[in-house]
Amino acid sequence: MRVAVVQLNVGEDPAENLGPTLALIREAVAGGAEFVLTPECTHLMSARRDWQQKVIAREEDDLTLKALREEAAKAGIWLLIGSIGLRTEDADGRFANRSFLIGPDGEIKARYDKIHMFDVNVSETEVFRESAAYRPGAQAVVAETPFGMLGMSVCYDLRFPHLFRALAQKGAQILAIPAAFNHITGAAHWEVLLRARAIENGAWVLAPAQTGHHPQPDGPGRRTFGHSMIIAPWGEVVADAGTGPGVIFADISLDAVKTARHRVPSLSHDRPFSGP
Repeated sequence: MRVAVVQLNVGEDPAENLGPTLALIREAVAGGAEFVLTPECTHLMSARRDWQQKVIAREEDDLTLKALREEAAKAGIWLLIGSIGLRTEDADGRFANRSFLIGPDGEIKARYDKIHMFDVNVSETEVFRESAAYRPGAQAVVAETPFGMLGMSVCYDLRFPHLFRALAQKGAQILAIPAAFNHITGAAHWEVLLRARAIENGAWVLAPAQTGHHPQPDGPGRRTFGHSMIIAPWGEVVADAGTGPGVIFADISLDAVKTARHRVPSLSHDRPFSGP
């Protein structure tokens, strides 16, 4: 099966971001992709809470979700929308960071709310508190597709290997890891963590990412690392998108999953232990 991973550089306006996103999805379809993946924060990148309150909608009202569902149906493809920020019914007003798997009929086949919140001190000038605006999910998701079992995750989840092991042990053969990885942590950790998740689980890793500078009016904005990747179950980097917006492709087979798991069957070798 031919897959395509889309790398984006989005700004604060969902309406302005939609055009370039659709263009890259169409480029992926023109390249023969049957399954296309977009990054975390497909609709917008903004740290301004007042702006988020203005532009983030409920799932049933979100224009990006509606348009991408229509595009998937028009093209007859499977589409993984890396994530969209959505309003919830939470009393504290926090949003959900939600990933969607869309079928070739345009219907939502699976939803996943990001579990692990990016609350970190990257440097003296870069401090992130995702949990201030977004509430964490609590349900891991494996979705059945005609091309294999898909384990869903978002960005910071990458640093929690037990999540991916649980997904693989529940049948996931392909791991989707859409992200907006920070440029500092990305340079240090992105590739090695992606390869580790592929190797540990004998699974394909499809990792669409945001890239470049994302400006905002009242501050320096944010920088993301790029380097969207497709990684084989044995750990080889099959494709790397570099640092510009664009699309990367790969032809993937579940035979590679079967071979990797036969050679190192560690998913079946867990043993109970006590301590520490």
